[in-house]
Amino acid sequence: MSELIYRKNGDYLLPDLGLTEAERKPLGKYGRMRQRYLEESRPGLYTRLLLSGNLMTHLQEIEETAQNRLDNLMNHLTKEAGVTEELKAQNQMAWVGLMNNCKAQAEEMILSELIYA
Repeated sequence: MSELIYRKNGDYLLPDLGLTEAERKPLGKYGRMRQRYLEESRPGLYTRLLLSGNLMTHLQEIEETAQNRLDNLMNHLTKEAGVTEELKAQNQMAWVGLMNNCKAQAEEMILSELIYA
């Protein structure tokens, strides 16, 4: 751990705390969901990650993994369901319905595998 730098503010010396690289990057949907789950259901793990300085890194990893998993699952599920550009051109409502169905399935898998595990 690096040495803390203090700055003078009136009569007081205050630590000059900066954000790490992981803390500067905003969390996405899945990172925020994981954070809420840890806070509400796993407070011990949440506190341990927070105090060790690894919380944001963990949440960023979950976000990145979830996004990659969503992309892979959507490719697989849309092929399996027969969702094509031809269907999109012929029947947009059916295409939208199938895409929504595939996304709901993929998100359910992601939630059970990554967010609430």
